Amino acid sequence: MTDAMRAETVAITGAGGDEIEAYLAQPLDRSPVGGVVVIHHMPGYDEPTLEITRKLAAHGYLAICPNLYWREAPGARPDDAAAAARARGGVPDDRLVGDVGGSVAHLRSLASSNGKVATIGYCSGGRQSFLAACSLPLDAAVDCYGAFVVGTPPEGMPLKVGPIKHLIKDLSCPLLGLFGADDQYPTTDQVAELEQELKDHGKTYEFHTYPGAGHAFFSVNRTAYRPEAAMDGWQQIWTWFGNHLS
Repeated sequence: MTDAMRAETVAITGAGGDEIEAYLAQPLDRSPVGGVVVIHHMPGYDEPTLEITRKLAAHGYLAICPNLYWREAPGARPDDAAAAARARGGVPDDRLVGDVGGSVAHLRSLASSNGKVATIGYCSGGRQSFLAACSLPLDAAVDCYGAFVVGTPPEGMPLKVGPIKHLIKDLSCPLLGLFGADDQYPTTDQVAELEQELKDHGKTYEFHTYPGAGHAFFSVNRTAYRPEAAMDGWQQIWTWFGNHLS
């Protein structure tokens, strides 16, 4: 870990050439390192997500988190921006790919980048990390309990997205999946279905499912937090990025 970093809000070019807000954290050691795009969860561009971005920088990676709700509510509090995004059914898939693509380009433009970039996301962001990895040339991806890669949201859920497992053939990089055995979105059956599709397409992947953990087990500020699962999950993430971004 490094004891010196710089973290700040920056403007990047996202989908459609739009200028959007993003949070950039980078170690001050100028040696070339890999980068990670952090894709925030449905609650939005909030403090826990920005802390994850700084955590990645503390472990020696360039890290950026684009504010996917910037267009809906520029400058708004995370809760208000998330409410505005939910009212529209979430972030359109094509716009997500454009915003993550802009984030990847920003990381690769930095003087301390070694050119390698991964994505990581939680909940809706896990699905979007998978989507980005099937749509952009990346070096690695992490899906933390991404809902609706397989299956569709139930009636009444504000998220309006469809399954994207048909994109597996286009997966551009190795995929790490971290799931809770007690989760309902995705269920263990949906995780098994996704795993079988990855096997059938000859993709490089590694899945870990944690007994006694449900959705959001990484979230230290929620009752769903499961320390043992989260600690092991982070170790899997560090190993994955160490293998694929160095």
